[in-house]
Amino acid sequence: MAHTLPIDLKTHHCVPCEGGTKPLKPEEFEVYHQQVANWKVIEEKVLEREFEFKNFNEAIEFINHTAKIAEAESHHPDLLLHNYKKVKVALTTHAIRGLSVNDFVVAVKIDELL
Repeated sequence: MAHTLPIDLKTHHCVPCEGGTKPLKPEEFEVYHQQVANWKVIEEKVLEREFEFKNFNEAIEFINHTAKIAEAESHHPDLLLHNYKKVKVALTTHAIRGLSVNDFVVAVKIDELL
C-alpha cells in the first residue's frame, strides 16, 4: 500500500497487505527510510539493522521487547542473536516479497526501544 504523503511512522500501525499489493519502489520507500536512517535497505526488499548490547541478557531483553512489538503489530521480523550480544533484525513483507510501510512502522518502534 503506497502512500502519497509521508506518515509519522511512530503513530502509525501495521495494516494487513491485501492481495495484489505491490512492494514499495525506492522512490516510495525513501521518505519512510529517512525516519529510520540507521537501517539498511538490502536489495530493495529487506530492511535490516544490527544492534550491539553490553551483554547477553540485554540482547535477550531487546529480543523480547521486539517480539512484543511484532505481536502487537502482527508483523514479525527475522531475529538473529549472534556473538552472544549482537542482534540482527531483518524486516520484509513476505506476502508481497518486498518492503511495505509495515516494515518501516515496526523499525521505528524497535528504534524507540533504545
